[in-house]
Amino acid sequence: MPTTKIAGIGFYVPEKVVTNFDLMRHMDTSDEWIQERSGIVERRYAKRHEETTTTVGARAAEIAIERAGITKEDVDFIIFATLSPDYFFPGCGVLLQRELGITHTEIGALDIRNQCSGFIYGLTVADQFIKSGMYKNILLVGAEVHSMGLDFTTRGRNVTVLFGDGGGAVILQPTNEPGQGILTSKLHSDGTHAEQLAFINPGCHSGYHATKQGKEVDFGYDESQEFGGLFLTQKMMDEAMTFPEMDGQLVFKTAITKFPEVIKEVLDDQGLTVADIDLFIPHQANLRISQFVQKKLGLPDEKVWNNIQRYGNTTAATIPIALCEAWEAGKVKKGDLICIAAFGSGFTWGATLIRW
Repeated sequence: MPTTKIAGIGFYVPEKVVTNFDLMRHMDTSDEWIQERSGIVERRYAKRHEETTTTVGARAAEIAIERAGITKEDVDFIIFATLSPDYFFPGCGVLLQRELGITHTEIGALDIRNQCSGFIYGLTVADQFIKSGMYKNILLVGAEVHSMGLDFTTRGRNVTVLFGDGGGAVILQPTNEPGQGILTSKLHSDGTHAEQLAFINPGCHSGYHATKQGKEVDFGYDESQEFGGLFLTQKMMDEAMTFPEMDGQLVFKTAITKFPEVIKEVLDDQGLTVADIDLFIPHQANLRISQFVQKKLGLPDEKVWNNIQRYGNTTAATIPIALCEAWEAGKVKKGDLICIAAFGSGFTWGATLIRW
């Protein structure tokens, strides 16, 4: 049975750089406060009315396709991971196909909604398709445009300062070279605290599970209506309920527990140890989380790649962007053991070992 290798990789981030000082003009915050809590110095924002999650992903995809030495027409399946799609539906997979100009091939397109873990989930799904022989050139994209849907007031600063826009992509192909490619992946989830890191409104939940800090919230539904009235209400708009919500402390505490656990799980699966890792690329959610996990694993700085300082949290795009940057910098070489891991909304988490 063949294994799955990354044959080409690319990333794209918008040109517009937004610093912590830029955000200070819109909310009560400071460069010191943001850096102390997240490590973030700046992030990128897409051009309004010109760039979308799809176009950002397409630019990354074009680079990955070229580096893989194939054409767009050679792609036989698309997987697109994002939490910030262009539309509620359809998903970005078919929009990416159109943007790349390959609708005539009528290939399949799959959308992954696993937020920060989206790229690892997508990678694992693609790995199964490759191993089964079903597809031979899978385009996997992780892309986000968060900047269009954040609360740029003091009320929303705890979330808004963390996120940026960008996209990363890989071309996945089968290989028969012994020991090369994806060695193993482990995926997990626990929906107990799903609403503690969520974009709840608008939606069709009717307030049933939509809680904040464990308390029921009045979303302003008109219960007198026989049909409808349970998606977007005036109260949601008036009281700024249509923005992401996060219990930062809960996310932090859970992440620093689940990250090391799942990394140990993939290493044990292959009979390897932390010492065997040549480069660790964590999901770029918060530099403090990455540093805590690094310390717990006992990894030296030269074996960890972080870039959240420059791009913020680009959710499904953080790992492919970081992996591509590391590869371009010569930190990823043939034969290296690469460990990638992510934790995020859901909660979902996972890790993958790749022999480059």
